[in-house]
Amino acid sequence: MIKAKRTPLDLMDDIYSLAYWLTGSETKATELVNNTYLNVDNKSSETEVFTIFRSCYLESIDQDDASSLPETPCFSKETPGIALFKQDADIRLSVLLSAISGLKHRTISRILGKPLTTIRIWLSEGRKSLVQDTRFGLWCC
Repeated sequence: MIKAKRTPLDLMDDIYSLAYWLTGSETKATELVNNTYLNVDNKSSETEVFTIFRSCYLESIDQDDASSLPETPCFSKETPGIALFKQDADIRLSVLLSAISGLKHRTISRILGKPLTTIRIWLSEGRKSLVQDTRFGLWCC
């Protein structure tokens, strides 16, 4: 069975769902969708649209979000804190891309620019975290 190619407009519902799950806010989700579609043209592939979405989402993460991470002797709240926060965002995004958009592991790997084995680990751990973690509220807020 041949899977039909989805256009950027066909992906809008998925993009909005991803944005809402990642931000927990209709306003922020709408802003993220708008920023994504400002950078997409009608000929963009599905992978390109999701890659641009990821880029827009990571750009929206600011210093205040990273400051919620605890400071340890090994990591200050500057650059490593932001890097950890962005990695957590990529883990959540990988799970949502699989669950909401039904993307294959290899496609998610291309979108996030990470090795396939990393994506498989992130999906496994991310799903466990989603089910077991009492911090579920952090996934959507």
